[in-house]
Amino acid sequence: MESPVQLLNVLEWADLPAARDAYELTVVVLSPTDPMSRGQLRRMAELARDAGFTVRWQEARGGAGAPLKAVRELAPLLHRSGRIVIGDPFSRYVQLLLTLVKGKRLTVVDDGTATMEFVGQLARGERLVRWHRRGGARGPRELVLAPVTAAARRRLTPTAARSVEVFTAMPVHEVPEGIEVTENRFAWTRGAFGPPRIIDGADLVGTSLVETGVLDESQYAGAVRALAREHGALRYFAHRRESPDKLRALHAATGLEIVRPDLPLEVIARRGPIGATIVSFPSTVVHTLPAALAGTGVRVAVCDIAPEWLTSHASPRAQGFLSGVTDAAKDVHRLVTPA
Repeated sequence: MESPVQLLNVLEWADLPAARDAYELTVVVLSPTDPMSRGQLRRMAELARDAGFTVRWQEARGGAGAPLKAVRELAPLLHRSGRIVIGDPFSRYVQLLLTLVKGKRLTVVDDGTATMEFVGQLARGERLVRWHRRGGARGPRELVLAPVTAAARRRLTPTAARSVEVFTAMPVHEVPEGIEVTENRFAWTRGAFGPPRIIDGADLVGTSLVETGVLDESQYAGAVRALAREHGALRYFAHRRESPDKLRALHAATGLEIVRPDLPLEVIARRGPIGATIVSFPSTVVHTLPAALAGTGVRVAVCDIAPEWLTSHASPRAQGFLSGVTDAAKDVHRLVTPA
């Protein structure tokens, strides 16, 4: 696993009766380099160990030779495993490891909105490309890794000898023949935490769309100011990839308390305290929080992305994809986009 959300969703999948009864799970963390992701992953690893699972922390990015060393060390584990559970089919690292997998049962657990795109691309026979990447000619690195990506895509396609399951809280369409889709209802999270204490006012959920080059920072800051004022928000839950400089600027401009969670927001919200309303931009949480907070009375609201907020570098697919994330969300309130 490469992100805290992936690891949380592995625990959700392992809580299913069929998975819990059939498999002994060893979780391999392919440690990222950014401090916030590492910190959240370490906290999630503690929860996994507390739940009875073996966790192997793999420093997979600690220098030029680290990736190949990690592949060599993980190869025996992959060869003897009856089922492989992965969290990000777009990851070059995961794709490289998948080339070592033959005739196995595969499960892909949620990595957020990317799951929606992955299933659609697999059904349409397209190469695996993250939605926020611009199209066009592939660079030298993509061309070198193209055979690895193609091999991984074949491994992720069901055959008579290999089953493929997608475990997700996201709406998925165009499901390829032979792929089994299992709904993630966040039963493990709801059973382990909460219900939360609900406080007056609203909490805002941040996004890393500025960092990925999709949204203009000044436009985003203006939208956050408007939403905070309209909904009486006091706290801003930062995405783990948001830059410290941007967060300092948001605090100075809005007065919001900036919270950098040490666990995925689904767990943070379930533990509480949490605002009576949670306001988010189009993202994974507009699908996951209603499930994690079912029965608590907390309202989840989503604010659409205005076209003028997009940067000139944004992928042509960005507006349509983000609108689709909102349109497909259940049990959320739609907000008027602030001017």
